[in-house]
Amino acid sequence: MTPNSTFTLGSTSVHRIGYGTMQLPGPHVMGPPRDHDEAVRVLRRAVELGVDHIDTAQFYGPDVANELIAEALHPYPDGLALVTKVGARRDEAGAWVPDPEPASLRTQVEQNLRTLGTDRLTAVNLRLMEQPRPALEDQLAELVSLRDEGLIGGIGLSNADSDEVRSALGAGLVCVQNAYSLVDRSSEDVLDLCTAEGIAFVPFFPLGSAIPGMPKVTDLPDVRSVAERLGATPAQVGLAWLLARAENVLLIPGTSSVAHLEENVAAGGLTLSDEDLATLVGL
Repeated sequence: MTPNSTFTLGSTSVHRIGYGTMQLPGPHVMGPPRDHDEAVRVLRRAVELGVDHIDTAQFYGPDVANELIAEALHPYPDGLALVTKVGARRDEAGAWVPDPEPASLRTQVEQNLRTLGTDRLTAVNLRLMEQPRPALEDQLAELVSLRDEGLIGGIGLSNADSDEVRSALGAGLVCVQNAYSLVDRSSEDVLDLCTAEGIAFVPFFPLGSAIPGMPKVTDLPDVRSVAERLGATPAQVGLAWLLARAENVLLIPGTSSVAHLEENVAAGGLTLSDEDLATLVGL
């Protein structure tokens, strides 16, 4: 990563390229990994490369991602930020089911603490799913209580619109996770609001590849042209564009491959020219 390529995640300063664990469990984010040993190697190699921000969730597996993190990295190195999500669960068929009640949010945080083998999470993102759900202020009040008890360091939102972000500012919001990439800029206003407020913005689906019907960033001709000129991969160009978009953008690209992980982290050293940026912004 390039020098000084950090931003604050609450009270913690982290490198701007982190790692997301969603691809570690088996197909459809369910069950054990295809290659357990490679999953462990990915996590250990991430830390070796300077990654100090790992994003996870109890419902990845379920349990699988957190258990792999604990196996690979516990006892955790100083400065490693562990961030999780609450507000959902998986049913027996593997469907993503809302689980938004305040008391359940507390239970979910406690489950994450237990499976990760830690007594404090750097931040917890409240995943906002379809209505009906409890009032946002009631959900946030429970997370504030958990923060006051020292179980979590910061509060974030996931899948939030700008009005929801504004409503949560009083709770001391530290991050927002929304889908955002060169091919999906629907959260542009949320990113701008986070930038203005000094809040970390963490894009998921940063290459657009997991969104049905959405073109992949890596397939776009202009992205491939810029990558060829720079001697980089199209994925690296897509990630570098996100880093250049705003200084508060923190990336958590996921992979189950050490080679792909190394490629992603190397995007932090890629510099896009003004001409490159103008080409990509116009896509």
